[in-house]
Amino acid sequence: MDGKFANEERIGGLSYWRDILLIAAVIISCLYFARSLLIPLAAAIFLFVLLTALADRIIRFRFGNFGIPIWLAYVVSIILVLFGMLSVLWILTQQDAAVFAAFPKYEARFAIWISGFGDFIGEDNTRFIISTLQSLDFRGWALGALGSATSVLKMLFLIVLFLPFMLAERVQMRAKVKLAAVSPEVGTQILNVMNDASHSLQRYIGVKTLVSLLTGAFSYAVMKPLGVDFAETWAIMTFLLNFIPSIGSIISVVMPAIVAIVQFDSITPFLIIVFGCGGIQFLIGNVLEPALMGKSLNLSPLMVIFSLTFWGTIWGVMGALLSVPITVCIMLLLSHVPRVRWIAILMSGNGTFPTSADQSHPDEHPLV
Repeated sequence: MDGKFANEERIGGLSYWRDILLIAAVIISCLYFARSLLIPLAAAIFLFVLLTALADRIIRFRFGNFGIPIWLAYVVSIILVLFGMLSVLWILTQQDAAVFAAFPKYEARFAIWISGFGDFIGEDNTRFIISTLQSLDFRGWALGALGSATSVLKMLFLIVLFLPFMLAERVQMRAKVKLAAVSPEVGTQILNVMNDASHSLQRYIGVKTLVSLLTGAFSYAVMKPLGVDFAETWAIMTFLLNFIPSIGSIISVVMPAIVAIVQFDSITPFLIIVFGCGGIQFLIGNVLEPALMGKSLNLSPLMVIFSLTFWGTIWGVMGALLSVPITVCIMLLLSHVPRVRWIAILMSGNGTFPTSADQSHPDEHPLV
């Protein structure tokens, strides 16, 4: 009894929490200072999961008695993913010069638009707003954003370097985990954790990619007939921002809406984009996505926002894109450790965790 009490006292004592804070500080520091290596690795894992999920779906297709070989499914998956990435790169590089050239026109038209409210907000306020807008370096911000995007694209070499080895390791990983474990029971437990995490990530990334494509395509169908400038760029931004929880959907509607209100003399295109693209975001995000996602994700809304803030702070845009998959892995890992399972319960939406038995398809293969 005394030993148990002493153990509990040590766990709740200052030295215990001091060690916890030191370990957390070291981990966060490593994540930040090693981000140049860890971000490409995390992005490669993201693409690896996407390729695996896509290949598993392709394997399901059968033509009579003929089934698609695994190697062919992977080749098709790699071609599709590379085609998508190169298409995004081509569109962005084709329109970047036009975007920068249009900034002076938008600044002038926005100043005229603000002047129209002079009777409502007063001449002094109008002059102050216009002078403030003129002092802001919008083009510098855009160049900085493009520089960030370019640096992400430059990581493609490292990502492509990681991917083949990850695909090759998938076959051998189960056997190596069993050999590395201290006992068969521990090995089985580790494999169960990895299977649960892989199934959740496969389903999340696969579904999120599909709904992001649909959101971008439907938003493009709204913007293009209106003649909104750079509709292709806004559609790609909608696709990418849809991976950022909550905030991304809002930004993807606000940006083209602001362009529309400055570009056109009428407020009608602005309203069409707000209600059209906003309605698409609402229907897909609140009806289609939850129906397809099922039990593969069970993070609380507060945890989603916290993970977005944390990973976005230390890893920037890529951290925001990968915040939910990373946090899901952490939650599932903690859920299998009895002493810290309570943390996973607090991170979850309802205190339960998805398992491979809940969500696997008979033809699905886990990552390991």
